[in-house]
Parts: sequence; structure tokens; C-alpha cells
Amino acid sequence: MTSYGTLGVAVIGTGRMGADHVRRINEVISGARVAAVVDLDEARVKTVADGIDGCTPYTDPAAAMADPGVDAVLIASPGPAHEAALLGAFARDLPVLCEKPLTPDPASALRVLEAERALGHRRVQVGFMRRYDADYRALKSLLDRGTYGRPLMLHNKHRNADTPPGFTNAMMIHDSVVHEIDVTRWLLDEEITAVRVLRPAPTGNAPEGLSDPQLILFETAGGQVVDTELFVNCGFGYQVGCEAVCEGGTARIGDDHGVFVNTGGRWGGAITPGFVERFEDAYDRQVQHWVDATRRGEVEGPSCWDGYAAAAVCAAGVRAQETGERVAVELIERPALYR
Repeated sequence: MTSYGTLGVAVIGTGRMGADHVRRINEVISGARVAAVVDLDEARVKTVADGIDGCTPYTDPAAAMADPGVDAVLIASPGPAHEAALLGAFARDLPVLCEKPLTPDPASALRVLEAERALGHRRVQVGFMRRYDADYRALKSLLDRGTYGRPLMLHNKHRNADTPPGFTNAMMIHDSVVHEIDVTRWLLDEEITAVRVLRPAPTGNAPEGLSDPQLILFETAGGQVVDTELFVNCGFGYQVGCEAVCEGGTARIGDDHGVFVNTGGRWGGAITPGFVERFEDAYDRQVQHWVDATRRGEVEGPSCWDGYAAAAVCAAGVRAQETGERVAVELIERPALYR
């Protein structure tokens, strides 16, 4: 693969995540510049580009990818638009950092995977940013070293203060628990083979029709059982944590972030308001790793296989929500390119 000097990046999508990545590339990380921005909203994309020297606005991803100043693509558009953008990048053999999901369903994810296989080499890193969080990386290192023996179970929690209008039960799987799906596969180095979803009595804070909280149970190919408490209208902030239960001990992350104080007859600390603040360092580290690897002519991090596997587990999770039954995860055999 081609190696690069300063990487010219086209950012596709200038909504909340896309705008944050534009800021990150422009102000935080090194080795890259924003060469182009893409959005269907012509006024918005022009405003974004006007604030960056040498950045060209586009409303068509293909036109941006044809820009001679573009060496790589960061996809932060809505999930249904990812497949077309990825295939366009493959046509030009451009490196890609694609925000999750790779695509919204297993069939389209498999098409993307097969298109990348046809290139004969990896081009995509999927944006599962928790793999770059310091706490999760420390837990992964501990499990890989076997410090407390073989892992038997994981307990996850995932709480949001509230949900935006129109948030659905399916989105609880696709937009929220998808992160627990990826970290389960990554921490345990096992595929998820089955999913169950239990629905406790809903909180009065949940919008009508949303079953919140939910308890999601995974089974893995290695025999581990993983539970995730998903509570997306908890009302008090954003909390994410994971406890690994191993043969010789346990290890937990996510209990304490920020300064712990004693004052005025009270004690405690702050709860993070949202995922962008909680995982800001992870996002920075993820994009920097992608830029560094791309400049070396390499591809690292979560792959199209990881994106496809997550989509397959999400599909099983939504069926488990709907039926209340244990649903098996359907996966093709893992191709050699991703082993």
C-alpha cells in the first residue's frame, strides 16, 4: 500500500460526529489535515469548509474522493449511507475510517466485506472507539496476560441520561448495545453465538413504546456468558462500565472518573453528561492511530469482519427483543483476510 506524508482526509458527514472529527483532525491530532468535507446540506458544509484553510466543500462523496488532495476518507454520515461511500472508496483504493455501524444490517455489511476481499487487502478501520479507551485497553491487557485466569463472565452497564425523540427499541441494540457487542468480542476474543433480551418493568421516564431498561444476555463460542444492563433514560448522566469475572479473580472498570470531593457536608464526584465527553480521549487516540497507520501504508484496528459480526449480533438482538426468545447469531465462516 502507498505510504503518505501529511494525510489529506475527506470527512463525509458534518453532523455531530463529523463536525467533532473535523475539529479533531484540524486542532488535536498530528499528521493529517481536512482536505474536503461532504454533506447534503450545502450551506452547512460550506460553513464548515470556510473555517479551514485548503478545505473544499462537496455535496457528493464521489466528487470529494476524486479530489487530488484527498488521500483517505473518514465516514461519519448516517449508517444507511455507509455502503455507497465505502464502495466508492474501494473503487479508488482509499483508506477509510468508518464510524460505526459499518452498515446497518448483516446483508449490506457482508457486501462491503466481500468488496474489500476483492481488493485483496484491508482498507477499512471501523470506529469502535472503546478499543482505544485507556480503561478498556488496561482490562484487555489484563485478560490477555491471564492475570486472573480464564475469563468466565462479563457484566456490562450502559446508561444514558435520556434519548432523543424517535428513539426505538431496535435503536437500543443498533445504537447503544452495539458497543458492548464489540467489546465483548474483543475482550474475550470470542464470537457471540446467541442473544436473549429481558425487559424489566419500564421506567416512567421512558417515552411511550420504549422498553427501558433492558437486560441483554450473550453466549459466546467459548462458553462465556455476558450480561449488559442497558438503561438509556436513567436521568442522571452517562455511565459505562465492565467487570470481568475470571477463574482467579475479578477486574472492573468504569467506577470512578474525574475528581472526588468532600465539601459542604457532602462527598462525591461528577457523572459524565454524554458519550462524547466520556470517550473524548478514546476518539482522539482512535483517529491518531488510524492516521499513523495509514501514513505507514498499513491498516489496523477493528475490521470489516468486526463490523459485519456486530451487525449480525445486532440483528439477532432485535429478533430476541421482538420474540422474547433465545436467538442464534448467524455468521459466515471468517475469511482468511480477517484472521
